[in-house]
Amino acid sequence: MSRAPEPVQVIKQRRDAALQALVSASPYIRFLGVRFDRRGDELTAVLPYDDKLIGNPMLPALHGGATAAFLEVTAVIGMAWAHYWPDFESGRLDPQRMAAGELPRLPKTIGLTVDYLRSGLPRDAYARAQIVRSGRRYASVRSEAWQDNVDRPIAHATVHFRMPLAGEETA
Repeated sequence: MSRAPEPVQVIKQRRDAALQALVSASPYIRFLGVRFDRRGDELTAVLPYDDKLIGNPMLPALHGGATAAFLEVTAVIGMAWAHYWPDFESGRLDPQRMAAGELPRLPKTIGLTVDYLRSGLPRDAYARAQIVRSGRRYASVRSEAWQDNVDRPIAHATVHFRMPLAGEETA
């Protein structure tokens, strides 16, 4: 006797709840206002415009630190999402327990290189992460941010992570 597949809406709700739990656990992500748009397993980070993100009010331009933080956050959440995807799908990581504070350990940043390509304007920014290498102990992710046109990035980053080892995957 096989078990009936879960309704699509239940699966979508579980995925959205898991993503929300990962994102809302970080005070820094909440401070920046970063949110994620999920389509299947693909994530697009959104950094809504806020006056506090402006570094040079004379231009005005996004602060380089806010841009770097946005790229790092995109890479961390993108890497964690990919790393824990099988656990979200199987139900081993329960979004309700995650929302209550039982979160998986996030990858630890051990290196970050940012290339600033053009000034970030006072408007929303978007970013996506692409995993370059993912192993048991180490991962490398490239993230890219843009504003109006995905083909005209404002910055990109390479982020290196130490991955949580087996047995230390829960916080």
